[in-house]
Amino acid sequence: MLKRTKIIATLGPATDKPGMLRSLIIAGVDVVRINLSHGEIKDHHARIEATRAMALELGKEVGIMADLQGPKIRIACFQEGKIQLVPGASFVIDSDLPKNAGNEQKVGVDYKKLPEEVKAGDTLLLDDGLIVLSVEQVVGTEIHCVVKLGGKLSNHKGINRRGGGLTAKFLTTKDKEDIKFAAKMNVDYVAVSFPRSADDIRQTRHLLEAAGSRAGVLAKIERAEAVQAIDEIIEVSDGVMVARGDLGVEIGYAELPAIQKHIISRARALDRPVVTATQMMESMVHSPIPTRAEVSDVANAVLDNTDAVMLSAETATGQFPDKAVEAMVEICLAAERQKITQVSHHRLECRFTRVDESIAMAAMYVANHIDTRAIVALTETGSTPLWMSRIRTAIPIYGLSRYPEVRGRMTLYRGVYPVDFDTQSYAGADITEAALAKLLKLQAIQSGDQVVVTHSAAPNTQSGANTMKIVTV
Repeated sequence: MLKRTKIIATLGPATDKPGMLRSLIIAGVDVVRINLSHGEIKDHHARIEATRAMALELGKEVGIMADLQGPKIRIACFQEGKIQLVPGASFVIDSDLPKNAGNEQKVGVDYKKLPEEVKAGDTLLLDDGLIVLSVEQVVGTEIHCVVKLGGKLSNHKGINRRGGGLTAKFLTTKDKEDIKFAAKMNVDYVAVSFPRSADDIRQTRHLLEAAGSRAGVLAKIERAEAVQAIDEIIEVSDGVMVARGDLGVEIGYAELPAIQKHIISRARALDRPVVTATQMMESMVHSPIPTRAEVSDVANAVLDNTDAVMLSAETATGQFPDKAVEAMVEICLAAERQKITQVSHHRLECRFTRVDESIAMAAMYVANHIDTRAIVALTETGSTPLWMSRIRTAIPIYGLSRYPEVRGRMTLYRGVYPVDFDTQSYAGADITEAALAKLLKLQAIQSGDQVVVTHSAAPNTQSGANTMKIVTV
């Protein structure tokens, strides 16, 4: 049984160990994430090149996602590197304090307008909500707080306000430079951190296109405001990520499960891939096995039909990167064996305005109602496999394309397996025969299998699929 849910693994020092990247790809990683919030550009460059070389060696398509840092508001530094905050103690966040002058009484902040945007009664959450401060008053550049939930606080931890609403400038200077780097490296996706509106996504896409990139733009939903504008953001994006860390801090952890389900549902309804991320298997940073709660978390995301699940610190800095991937694969496969992931009622009552979308939906309906071994979509843009991937099915969808960027995009689509196939050498019926011969060589299908094939009657054009066949290999 092929795993349909895609796995994204974040690269970092732990994956730089000899043989680890190879192990991760063999274990089942479909997309690697380059976290531009940490590390040096030279390290990111080396990891991208290493991924492409290893994927080529193993004969597998592996997507590359560059994740922008975004305008995350962070405290400055402490003289001793960290402090201990005690509940009931007074603590000041001072936008005028020198960067390295923090102590147990006060600390600086990188967002100088923060005192203008908070007021008495606000709740500030630091370090993903592990530290909770209640704002008592704002005096000039100083935000006077009382510690409600204490603990250890170290340099550069993030600040959120419960309920959201902080308005730090969307793209930082660093983000703009990182967009140029992503374009230079021809990544498949750029993940946009902390967007508040559809305009933020449009701005990122404009900068990418100006840099010569055709990368997909993935919106990370981690602000309360983004949840309110979710449909508009999804419609202008090439996919979305339920980024549960900062999102859970802003809206409250108790609200998060329902919001996660809603975002997954809206993304699929609007024909966009969706990633579920953050702390999916956090215990595996230090443990070779996941907790039962983490198993349920991953499985429920799969049962909700998320396209991908993502590992962060588990692979980037964890002690057991390969075991984390192996465990996630095992959970995905077990969840995908459930009937609910294979039966679809998506868009049964719809009328379609596009021929290629009609062909995609018809192919999936037919494949789900006859004895079909595989669905084969010859594609110039990846649109047909994307539409197909919205339909629940246990049947593998092979997206055959001559364009590396199209195959890179398809690495994120649930149940779609990208295959390098050049249609330019074939015409008419020869294309179908050549496509099946390629899949036979890859042992994806066998002689005697019945498969559904879609393609354009005018191959090597952007005209879209207008032909569906049921053929026996």
